[in-house]
Amino acid sequence: MPLYKAPLRDMQFVLHEMLQTEQNYQGLNKYQESVNRELIDQYLEAAADFCENELAPINQNGDQEGCHLNQGVVTTPKGFKEAYQKYAELGFTSLTADPEYGGQGLPTLLRIAISEMLCGSNWAWAMYPGLSHGAMRTIEHHGTEQQKQKFLTKLISGVWTGTMCLTESHAGSDLGLIRTKAEPNQDGSYSITGEKIFISAGEHDLSENIIHIVLARLPQAPAGTKGISLFIVPKFNVSDDGQVLDRNKVVCSAIEHKMGIHGNATCVLNFDGAKGYLIGPENRGLNCMFTFMNTARIGTAVQGLAASEISFQGALSYAKERLAMRSLSGPKYPEKNADPIIVHPAVRSMLMTQKAFSEGGRALAYFLAQHVDIVESSNDQVQQKHSDELLAFLTPIAKAFLTESGNESAKHGVQVFGGHGFIVEHGME
Repeated sequence: MPLYKAPLRDMQFVLHEMLQTEQNYQGLNKYQESVNRELIDQYLEAAADFCENELAPINQNGDQEGCHLNQGVVTTPKGFKEAYQKYAELGFTSLTADPEYGGQGLPTLLRIAISEMLCGSNWAWAMYPGLSHGAMRTIEHHGTEQQKQKFLTKLISGVWTGTMCLTESHAGSDLGLIRTKAEPNQDGSYSITGEKIFISAGEHDLSENIIHIVLARLPQAPAGTKGISLFIVPKFNVSDDGQVLDRNKVVCSAIEHKMGIHGNATCVLNFDGAKGYLIGPENRGLNCMFTFMNTARIGTAVQGLAASEISFQGALSYAKERLAMRSLSGPKYPEKNADPIIVHPAVRSMLMTQKAFSEGGRALAYFLAQHVDIVESSNDQVQQKHSDELLAFLTPIAKAFLTESGNESAKHGVQVFGGHGFIVEHGME
């Protein structure tokens, strides 16, 4: 199994030398006093240590063990819960959140860089806090003050986690077809009924509560995407002062076994009259979600980048050690029975392709994350408009290309390993 090593020097090159983060963020009032090279490097080094020593060692075992479902209760693989507790203690859950609710108010760019390391060292585990971030952003942008005090503060601290409950079995990506219903209750809450599939981190034992952000239809709502509203539905009901109460009527009925991420609980969730709370305006649920869609797409692109990086690391290490035949231009290691396969042109070509995918993908993802910060923080309307238009154009490209190149890089990794690439223990799958 490839041992993950955070590519800190490559990351720092993009952040400090290519994007000139310290200099450019001085022009954003929100970050003038908080963002500097020393701070960024401290966070990167702390994240690298966590990923290399806490997450990477439980990656393969977590995939082999998988999650366990017993009467609606999911238990994560050995070590996952302890790693999450340490992650929260280190303050990573609150990194980019609003300081008014317990966050650190740091830029999206730093979170994206740290996310690369999380995904590279343990993709399945990284999805748990990754989904929480989406729930946080939704409540932060569209929740009422009461909802923020009740739900957001606990999400930011990491005591609770979150999910995004969107698709249904008959709908797939066409969310206009969803059937989940939301009936008004007398107390101002709503009764949510329906089934959601492919809910990453939908049920687990990492946190004491899970806050689901759910798409559903109100009575008499227009057909299609114009009739979708957004709701907060907690796993456990919560009192007005934030205390966990009884179990809400939302249950995990099955775990879907996605390839390579069995350590993440990808769930079928059944809502049977679960208590929920409207977030944002009625019938504007998709509009609310799209306020942070650029960031979510960049996050998906980073998963592809991480696949490129870790497959390159594994292939490079193997190519330096595996002996087979001699170099076409004469022996390079005459004291050995054969030369390492890294001397062969075809192998070098595959490795350099992987390296290009990784380094180029990193530059693109970080570049876009910087423009997210400009859109959210700049006082210059012309600059904001330029960045917003650039993101609208480039983020779908980044999401599509970086995930495709991540897949292609992993295929190259399999080929560098040869027959060994198809053996589970070597980690290329």
